[in-house]
Amino acid sequence: MLREHARKRLTKKAKKGFRGFPVATIAFYGPDNRRASKLTVGIVLAENQEAVELKQWFAEHGDVREDVQAAEEVLAYMDRFGVRSVAMVDRIIGCPHEEGIDYHGPTCPLCPYWAGRDRWSGERVH
Repeated sequence: MLREHARKRLTKKAKKGFRGFPVATIAFYGPDNRRASKLTVGIVLAENQEAVELKQWFAEHGDVREDVQAAEEVLAYMDRFGVRSVAMVDRIIGCPHEEGIDYHGPTCPLCPYWAGRDRWSGERVH
């Protein structure tokens, strides 16, 4: 019940559409298209600005989208900035590892699923 409540609150905020700034952007990343191991939230304070704050949550096991504590922390984080709008992806959009930090080269050796795939559609591009 609590898990569903936190998830529903996030989804409801995203479905309201643009209601002004600040805007929170929420994205999910994982080793494949089924399990999200990383959740990122960026805060954009005004139009034509980059995200000024970026925070990440991780799930070593399981799916971060099912993590009640992470959902509650995301909601509290957004509240601190007075977020009025939420833009949230409806799927996992790529590997949770960062090129140049976690690995070097064009593809992550730990996430072969994403090699040669479009991050937005999940379709193979090669």
